Amino acid sequence: MAGGLALAFGLATLAEGGGVLFGGPAARAEAGNVVPFVLVFNFAAGFIYVVAGAATLARRAWAVWLARALALATGLVFVAFGVHVIGGGAFEVRTVVAMTLRTLFWVVQALALPSLLRRGSSS
Repeated sequence: MAGGLALAFGLATLAEGGGVLFGGPAARAEAGNVVPFVLVFNFAAGFIYVVAGAATLARRAWAVWLARALALATGLVFVAFGVHVIGGGAFEVRTVVAMTLRTLFWVVQALALPSLLRRGSSS
């Protein structure tokens, strides 16, 4: 289930981020006050989400390290986003919600995967 969630999350991230990045001026306008470095990071990370999800489904041990890297990188981008907001930069509240969910998701994945993969390998 963890791998399936990561895979679905990655595909949704690619669809949503790609729609804003490559959807033209109308898509950009509809997205509102997008913070470019957050958008680009999340879109690029979407590919890694898919890889992490596939690795988890294949029960690869390195999926844990990928989840840890994603948790750390997402947390760092969230901090940078916070600096942007505190500095008076324009943003959308939904970005705060989305970054909170992304960070929590990858922290939970990073913490839970070692146990989940170990449990699955003994059965």
